[in-house]
Amino acid sequence: MTQIELVVLVDEANNVIGSMPKSEVHGETTPLHRAFSAFIFNSSGQILLQQRSHLKKTWPLVWSNSCCGHPLPDETNPSAALRRLDFELGLKLDQIQEVAPYRYCFSRFGVMENEICPILVGFSNSQPNPNPDEVEAVTWMDWSDFLAETSQNQDGKWSEWCVEEAQILENSTVFQRIYEENSSATLI
Repeated sequence: MTQIELVVLVDEANNVIGSMPKSEVHGETTPLHRAFSAFIFNSSGQILLQQRSHLKKTWPLVWSNSCCGHPLPDETNPSAALRRLDFELGLKLDQIQEVAPYRYCFSRFGVMENEICPILVGFSNSQPNPNPDEVEAVTWMDWSDFLAETSQNQDGKWSEWCVEEAQILENSTVFQRIYEENSSATLI
C-alpha cells in the first residue's frame, strides 16, 4: 500500500496547525504550509537548475532552483532536502545547510503556492540522474549568468520563488562565506 505524503500546515508564525495530503494541498487557494528550496552547487561554483516535469501540478515546465519540496511531519528541513534531492535528482549529499528564511505566495496556471520556505545550500560534483516524474531537464550554470538571467525573467521562464531566493542568497553574507569555502569560484 502506498503511503500518503502529508504536508505540514502552519500559521504565519510557523506554528503547526495540522496536515493535509500533498495531492490535495495545492489549488486556487492553498493553505500556508512548510516547504524548502535547495540550491546545489559544484566545486566550480556552478548552480544545478531544473526544469520542472510536465507532469507537475505546480509550475509544470518552469525552470527553478535545484530542488524544492515539503518536510514531512517531524522531519527537519535539511533531512527533507536530502531525501528529495535523492528522489528527484539521484543526488546523495552528506549535508546541506539552511542559510536564509523565506516566505512567499504566488499563483500561476490557476494554482497557488503559499509557503514558509527556508533556503538551503549544498555542494555536489555528482551528475544528476533526474526522475522524469519530477524533473524534465537539468543544467549547470555559472552563478553570475544565473543571476543575470533570472533578473530579466520577463517571459516567466523561472519560478517566482527561485528569482526572489537568488536575490536573497546574493545579498547573504552566510551564503557568500559557504560558497567561497566550498568552490573554486569567487562571487562578484
